[in-house]
Amino acid sequence: MQLTPSRLALAAATVAVGLLSAATSAVAAWEPSKPVEFVVPAGTGGGADQMARFIQGVVAKNKLMKQPIIVVNKSGGAGAEGFLDVKGDKANPHKIVITLSNLFTTPLATGVPFNWRDLTPVQMLALDQFVLWVNEESPHKTAKAYLDAVKAGAPNSFKMGGTGSKQEDQIITVMIERAAGKKMTYIPYKGGGDVAVQLVGNHISSTVNNPIEAESHWRAGKLRPLCVMDKAAMPYKAKLTATQSWADIPTCASAGLPVDYLMLRGIFMPPGVTPEQVAYYADLIKKIQALPEWKEFMDKGAFNTTSLQGAAFVDWLGKNEQMHRVLMRDAGFLAQ
Repeated sequence: MQLTPSRLALAAATVAVGLLSAATSAVAAWEPSKPVEFVVPAGTGGGADQMARFIQGVVAKNKLMKQPIIVVNKSGGAGAEGFLDVKGDKANPHKIVITLSNLFTTPLATGVPFNWRDLTPVQMLALDQFVLWVNEESPHKTAKAYLDAVKAGAPNSFKMGGTGSKQEDQIITVMIERAAGKKMTYIPYKGGGDVAVQLVGNHISSTVNNPIEAESHWRAGKLRPLCVMDKAAMPYKAKLTATQSWADIPTCASAGLPVDYLMLRGIFMPPGVTPEQVAYYADLIKKIQALPEWKEFMDKGAFNTTSLQGAAFVDWLGKNEQMHRVLMRDAGFLAQ
């Protein structure tokens, strides 16, 4: 078919429209135009801090973003400092926050004007486990032996170290106290790293640290895990010591201590950001989770790898907020 001048003009116009459309799509695909602040509403050395810094490093190593990620710890007021900072930075897409379960516990315990609905949910990265730890020199070899010793001891004779007050670690301590029918002395520290060091030094009787917070001390033969507070044993079978893997640690319930509890590791943004901006970070997380480094990190930290986004994540958040409200009410931790 011979192209007449009019048909040539039409073809040229069609190509031009296609090119313009492609260019417009490229412009519309949002990405950060300056460094991204990654807020950690907790101290250094703990599980959230370690995960944030791992993400920072793996993104830079694999060139997943053109702009750098800057990790900033804002732990004041049991994390309220960080949450209020993100809440107040409305529509800023260059700020994200990693959340613990203090997303629920901090406002419930302090009455600080913050709720998870004040932020924009992006994705649940994983759920973190809690393990009951004692010093390797402790006479307690099992969770049942530990519980029996708490029951038999004088009130407040057992010292439980944990991160912060009226947060996850103290909530679990109250659960153990109820199972034992005996009060313990709860000693708060700034972060999970500090807690593990205190147990290594035998300054406290036990901790309920996350696996990643105590793993190096376990490998070094300084700490002993007694049980994990999940409904199923951890699946990680690689030996971390000469005789044990994470999979060898029994669940607390099966070992005679009726306690189970999991902690959120999630990503949120400030209120008022656009769906395109949320989608950028969701896609970034998808790329991170596809890397072998992520699998290694999950294995090392013995995480429960549940990952949710969208409506499923929002539904989970609502249910877990209510669960924490009940746990904290029963413990007497709700703000008056």
